[in-house]
Amino acid sequence: QVQLVESGGGLVQAGGSLRLSCAVSGRTANSDVMAWFRQAPGKEREFVGAIIWSGGRTYYADSVKGRHTISRDNAKNTVYLQLNSLKPEDTAVYYCAAARSVYARPGLYDYWGQGTQVTVSS
Repeated sequence: QVQLVESGGGLVQAGGSLRLSCAVSGRTANSDVMAWFRQAPGKEREFVGAIIWSGGRTYYADSVKGRHTISRDNAKNTVYLQLNSLKPEDTAVYYCAAARSVYARPGLYDYWGQGTQVTVSS
């Protein structure tokens, strides 16, 4: 059973940075892709980006490309989301998720973490 545990959220001023972590246990072939999503109050869950464990290729939503970076540490079974130049509109609960392939639709991901809150003050 794949288990995902996020950490690293918090309150930060606009322009600041945060690094989110997603610790993964029980990886299988069905969890070769790790993605980050976010969900702001009253909004749908939104794809932020993804990384493939094997090879490290990354994908990003246009809204965050160039500001946020996804990386992985194979030895620690951990995926990271580096949030830079944060804006108030980045405020959301951030989730990591795992799937066999890269999808922008959250419903296609099999495994989810509990989420971590990121709040950006203006």
